[in-house]
Amino acid sequence: MKRVTDRVSNPFGMRAPGEPAVYGYGDANADFHVLGADADTHGGAETGVPFTGSTAGERLQAVLHAVGFAAEPYSDAPDLSNCYLSYLRLSPGDPAVLEPFADAELRAINAHILLPVGDDALSYVLEEFTTQARALPHDAAELHASEVRGRGFLVVPVKDPADWEVGDREALVERLAALLASDYRQTKGVATTVG
Repeated sequence: MKRVTDRVSNPFGMRAPGEPAVYGYGDANADFHVLGADADTHGGAETGVPFTGSTAGERLQAVLHAVGFAAEPYSDAPDLSNCYLSYLRLSPGDPAVLEPFADAELRAINAHILLPVGDDALSYVLEEFTTQARALPHDAAELHASEVRGRGFLVVPVKDPADWEVGDREALVERLAALLASDYRQTKGVATTVG
């Protein structure tokens, strides 16, 4: 089902406690969903847009541009296609109160590919959306640009971009390009089929 909205920022009209919050941003019909930790870790407190105003944001947006998701290598208001950006914690405050908002947004986008950025987001995605949480390390650097099969999602862990070393950017670009060249769609439940 396609979502019809002209809003790229907070397309679902969420209102989390602890304003100001950094809500999700991008294509509400995206197949690729990038999930970071929060604005303190990955930027966006000043712009209100995830992955902006930070080294992590500049590096990640450059990758999104390289594979065709972003119109420019960097922008405080990126023009995104087939990609959605959000955070595990929308604003400062109690994670037990805030994580359900991120979970609701993640499920509303219903992307095929989840890209958890950093250890916090990776742990959350492994616990909530895969059956491999006990078998895999919750270390985004170790799992960077690999593929983890989830429950209705393919997970591609991303090492925190602020910590990227030589080869990390290229590995992520190559993984995303290969996925885009394949039939990456994931089955979303018993009523869904992939033709």
